[in-house]
Amino acid sequence: MNNILILGIGNTLFRDDGVGIRTLEALGKRESEWPGVRCLDGGTLSFTLAPEVENADRLIVIDAARFGEQSGKIRCFLNEEMDRYLRSSANSVHEVSLSDLLDMARLRERLPRERALIAIQVDDTAWGEHLSTPVAAAIPEATCRAVELIERWTRTVESANP
Repeated sequence: MNNILILGIGNTLFRDDGVGIRTLEALGKRESEWPGVRCLDGGTLSFTLAPEVENADRLIVIDAARFGEQSGKIRCFLNEEMDRYLRSSANSVHEVSLSDLLDMARLRERLPRERALIAIQVDDTAWGEHLSTPVAAAIPEATCRAVELIERWTRTVESANP
């Protein structure tokens, strides 16, 4: 099965915190190209997203992050690497952390079998609707990384079901 959920996270009223949503908007323009792929604006996260995550075979999360790199730097964490990163970064500004959401799915034995976090280093999270220049410039690369994952996961499914 090829049920991929792309979850953009963030608050577009706090400048760079909205980069996950802005990247999701770019991907959403191509959503119809991929059967079984759904883009969802996860806002600032809540427990209401648990069923969405649990019903996905594969999950891509795009979010702003702080990992001590240059603004606009992108890191992609896969599967257990994603889990370790989320557990080690306890500075979520969201109502519910992504780690909490994944732990709920894990407890119900409904964790997506493959998952990725595309994290973009923020510059400015002050009040404002526009992304900083380096973070805005990262959107095309973040979009490409998501597309690469979608295509890789889609090929994996196709080769398993000739």
